[in-house]
Amino acid sequence: MSQNHPVLVKGPLTIFPTKPKIYIYRSKPRQYSGARNNLQNIQFLYIESKQPFKNSLITHPVIKLGYSDKVLLAATENMGGSSWPTASEVDRVKRSAASLAGCDVDEVRVVASPYRICPLGAHIDHQGGTVTAMTVNKGILLGFIPSGDSKVVLQSAQFKGAVQFRIDNNLCKEDGEVHEECGWGRLARGAVFALKSAGKSLYQGIIGFVDGSGPFDSSGISSSAAVGVAYLLAFESANDLNISPSENIQLDRMIENGFLGLKNGILDQSAILLSQKKCLTCIDCKSKDYKFILPPISNGNSNNEELESYKILLAFSGVKHALSSKPGYNSRVAECQEAATILLEASRRTSAEPLLCNVAPEDYAVHKEKLKDNLARRAEHYYSENSRVLAGLKAWSCGNLEDFGRLMSESGLSSIVNYECGCEPMIQLYEILLKAPGVFGARFSGAGFRGCCVALVDSKFAEKAASYVFEEYKKVQPDLAAQLEEETAVLICESGDRARLI
Repeated sequence: MSQNHPVLVKGPLTIFPTKPKIYIYRSKPRQYSGARNNLQNIQFLYIESKQPFKNSLITHPVIKLGYSDKVLLAATENMGGSSWPTASEVDRVKRSAASLAGCDVDEVRVVASPYRICPLGAHIDHQGGTVTAMTVNKGILLGFIPSGDSKVVLQSAQFKGAVQFRIDNNLCKEDGEVHEECGWGRLARGAVFALKSAGKSLYQGIIGFVDGSGPFDSSGISSSAAVGVAYLLAFESANDLNISPSENIQLDRMIENGFLGLKNGILDQSAILLSQKKCLTCIDCKSKDYKFILPPISNGNSNNEELESYKILLAFSGVKHALSSKPGYNSRVAECQEAATILLEASRRTSAEPLLCNVAPEDYAVHKEKLKDNLARRAEHYYSENSRVLAGLKAWSCGNLEDFGRLMSESGLSSIVNYECGCEPMIQLYEILLKAPGVFGARFSGAGFRGCCVALVDSKFAEKAASYVFEEYKKVQPDLAAQLEEETAVLICESGDRARLI
């Protein structure tokens, strides 16, 4: 949508000349000349689309997304430019890629793929639950050029060993067993595997250099999904493939489910591919529908100014291991499915897929006594977490960060008690965050078996809280804390944007 392309205005109704059409109802008539205008006063948003998504008319402050992500970007891109990546970060990765490929810096393309957090909706995406997410202003940068032939050559700023393979090889799941440091090349192979499995035509590989924000351990904030998405976007760019975010979500899930053997849901990929800066993304993992919840606004502010009153804390534990090799994660997914099977049989709905989203809350209430021990706890977490998500969406849209944070902390407790994830260092870190000055709420980030915890904190106390958390963590886990860099052990972040080619 060109900035010089005029729009039609009929009273409070603004019509952007796009396909599908986008109608924006406003509180006051106003003339606009293009997409990059202030849209703070949106009252309603209506997207008319012939694509396979329902038309939506939803009251402010919720925006419902239709099929065309470009249309939604036009409506939200004015909400503030991303603080990541910086120009120097992009230049650094471009120069590294150019050196590897032996080409001019101007020939290098760059993909930015952010890390994500899940404030509410822990461990329910694989059961079709409703989750919330946003990206942060940290992530993966991939500088690359098309190779001109079938070869793929990659280097990493974080890991040793060059990755080299050919896209015309018949990649299969077993090809994920590689010998680079930490097996970091598996995700690139997985991206080719996913694209070819989906019938996409690849005629050339890439030569690229990948660099993650750091230095810090990025586990727990979906670094693997961010890397997988980056490779997908790079291979698609090199091979002139026009693939929608919705399809890329499924392709990245194929990397993790089909190639790496991790039985996760669509939360990570959806957050990375769909998020918009300053918005909370709500994803129905059953229907695949998603919507943006606009930034919190002050109830007493007639100008509807955004509350710039929170920051995101990422507190790292130093605990590391691969999820797909840890039986705890995949076994809990299986337990949820087993619980769903019992509840569906009790409800006489045996034809439904054994997912807890297919068991109505009222049927769960009637038949939950049939679940014993672990299965009862897994189901209790699913249904209580879904309820927390719904309450959290209301709190966020009203600007009530105290209630939203309380729900985050309750989610963290249920993850420990009912979902039984975490380990001693992670639980200790979670408990320290709850006591930190200015923290609204906290929980594990990611699966909770490794990595980090996430918290929302009053922006005025962010520095003090970060210092408090690291000092207290050193007291209870001195060995793990000693492995962390003090300046990156607890990061203060802001909300980020979606993955994109820049």
